[in-house]
Amino acid sequence: MIVPIIGNITYSITLDPTVWIFDDRKIEFEKAFDNVSNQLDEDDELENASKRWNRAVYQQNINPPINKSISKLEGKKILEGSYVMPIATFVAHAEAKDDAKTATLVVETGEDVTISLNELNNSYLLFAVDGKPLKEDGPVHLYHQDGSNKDNPIKYIKKIVIN
Repeated sequence: MIVPIIGNITYSITLDPTVWIFDDRKIEFEKAFDNVSNQLDEDDELENASKRWNRAVYQQNINPPINKSISKLEGKKILEGSYVMPIATFVAHAEAKDDAKTATLVVETGEDVTISLNELNNSYLLFAVDGKPLKEDGPVHLYHQDGSNKDNPIKYIKKIVIN
C-alpha cells in the first residue's frame, strides 16, 4: 500500500496513502473538481506563483501540516468520505532535478503511463473511497486537476518514476 517516488530526483520519497485520511491537505473527491469550469484570474495565478516561489526558497523551513482537533462527528464523516490528495507537495519535497521532464506511473497491470512533470504536479491521488483504502485497484488513482480523466483515472499505481 505504499507508493515510492524515485528516479531523477534529489530525495526518494515513500508515500503511504493509508495515513492521509486525517491529513489536513486532503480534499473531498466531490469538491476536487468543482472549480474545473472556473478559471483563475491573473491575481490568483500571481498569488499561487508567489506561494510556489516562497515554498521553493524556504523549503527547509516548511513544517508538515498539523492536524487540528476534530469532533467525533467530524471523525465519523471523515471515515465515510472519498478523498484525493494533491501530489505537488510531495514532488516538490523530492526535488526533481533540472533536467527532469516526465514521470512514469508504474502500474500493476504492466501498462505504464508516462506524463509530463507538469501534469503530475497538477494531479490528485485518490486514496480513499467511502473512508476505505483502495485495496483492489490501488493503492492510488491519478486524476488530473482539470477533471479531464475524471471518468477514466489511472489506476493500480505502485510507483512513480521521475525521468
